[in-house]
Amino acid sequence: MLTIAIANQKGGVGKTTTAINVATAMAATGWRTLLIDLDPQGNASTGLGVDAASRDLSSYDLLVDGTPLNDVTAKTEIRDLDIVPATVDLSGAEVELVSADERAARLRNALAHHSGHDICFIDCPPSLGLLTLNALCAADSLLVPLQCEFFALEGLSQLLQTVEQVKQRFNPSLGILGVALTMFDRRNRLSDQVADDVRDCLGNVVFDTVIPRNVRLSEAPSHGMPALVYDQYCTGSRAYMSLVSELIGRLPPERQAA
Repeated sequence: MLTIAIANQKGGVGKTTTAINVATAMAATGWRTLLIDLDPQGNASTGLGVDAASRDLSSYDLLVDGTPLNDVTAKTEIRDLDIVPATVDLSGAEVELVSADERAARLRNALAHHSGHDICFIDCPPSLGLLTLNALCAADSLLVPLQCEFFALEGLSQLLQTVEQVKQRFNPSLGILGVALTMFDRRNRLSDQVADDVRDCLGNVVFDTVIPRNVRLSEAPSHGMPALVYDQYCTGSRAYMSLVSELIGRLPPERQAA
């Protein structure tokens, strides 16, 4: 199973929206897809229609109690897309994991030898704590949603430093799959300026596709569904389909087919 962490320590950059819609698009193209909600807010779970009352087992049980992956995985309404939901219990995991054995490798160990899915996405919390560290240790690569706003590069540099530290200490094979520019507003000159600055800094690491500000993208989670299901023809949905096409093209050749 190929594992991709979706992370940015800044909040409000479209990380969960990206996780939900990229996972949905991968499932739609025939990949058996797993989404792990590692954010205590549980927004990815809500956005895929998993009611809070039905989350008997969650990513907290997976990390802290060592509950088997298959036991904490739930079906979604979308064919070929499963989820490990999150609950508020996960907010205490940071503290509980401090004294745990192999505290940074709990998720990696839980995913080891899993063959029920072709690809796994991990929706990380907006921080660089133990939850995100577990995701980076478990991942083959990293997808970074980056909001087109003034402080974007400042936050990105901190994340890249963390990635280098993780590579040196825990996961030498971790790579950056790409940076996805989100919340792009063509009416705003700042969006163009930030996009140009990011591309000048990172070059081909940045995906060609940009995710626009789009009302339908914002509305979809309140209906418990991805934008790709809520309105597959809106500009946001089309952008995510284009992003996934690029993403698949960046995978190793032997992994480009589900």
